[in-house]
Amino acid sequence: MSILVYSELKDGKATKSGLEAVSYAKKASAVLGGDVTVITSGAIEGDGGMGAYGADKILNASEATSDSQQLTRLVAAAAESTGADTIIINHDATGKLVAPRVAVKLNAGIVAGAIDVPSNEGGFKVKKGVFSGKAIAEVTVTSAKRVVSITPNSFGLHEAAGAGVVESFSADLGGAKVKVKEFKPTSTDGSIPLPEADLVVSAGRGLKGPENWGMIEELAKELGAATACSRPVSDIGWRPHHEHVGQTGIAIRPTLYIAVGISGAIQHLAGVNASKVIVVINKDPEAPFFKAADYGIVGDAFEVVPKLLEAVKSFKNN
Repeated sequence: MSILVYSELKDGKATKSGLEAVSYAKKASAVLGGDVTVITSGAIEGDGGMGAYGADKILNASEATSDSQQLTRLVAAAAESTGADTIIINHDATGKLVAPRVAVKLNAGIVAGAIDVPSNEGGFKVKKGVFSGKAIAEVTVTSAKRVVSITPNSFGLHEAAGAGVVESFSADLGGAKVKVKEFKPTSTDGSIPLPEADLVVSAGRGLKGPENWGMIEELAKELGAATACSRPVSDIGWRPHHEHVGQTGIAIRPTLYIAVGISGAIQHLAGVNASKVIVVINKDPEAPFFKAADYGIVGDAFEVVPKLLEAVKSFKNN
């Protein structure tokens, strides 16, 4: 058996989600057997940091592409070249476009949104979240080849020794139907992208207006967290849409999710209820979010958040 992973590169290094995919593959190899090979595109620095997470070999196509059809051809070609029977891709925006296409090309079964490493007892089985994360399904794949896309932040990063040998790789990718003329990051302050954030501080209409977001941003900065918001807040323009988390926004799985002044509508919960620890701050003791919270603080955000911020600063100074 052989496992192939697709990992994106940024500034020559694997992204956090890419390293998570490599970590997942290394763990899966302990169950399925075989080496872990990574396919990447674009300039790579050393082994891109992937050897330390279990990559035995990195196949690198020197020309970067963000065209999903070209990436599909690249991953499929690498899978055929290496004889891989298990292909692992992140279940992010790119992975949602590439994984099913690769599955079609390889005539492979697919599990989208896996949350645990495969089991090989009684067949190839993988757990995935269903019904907006409220239930877990165990999917059995019976095809000879399979594609698994893993939910970001569901597995984490795990260092493991790998040879990290880098080899050039080329394939006929065809013409690109999408060309990136200009790239403007939604954030220029170096903040962590929401899908990759371990800590998230989020706020809703309880903040009463965009002018009050300073304390949320300061708390997030002190914690090293990303900022987020509920849908109504982004809809009325208090915060940018790329901060909207929930079923209709970005689904996240941070280690810690702090929700300030958010009542907890079911659509919001669907996108954040996979967070490992949820802290809710709301002055309404009947807010439905408290039923999903691990810790709840009933109080005015304008009184609680400054005290919480003060406590964080004091803890860091000591």
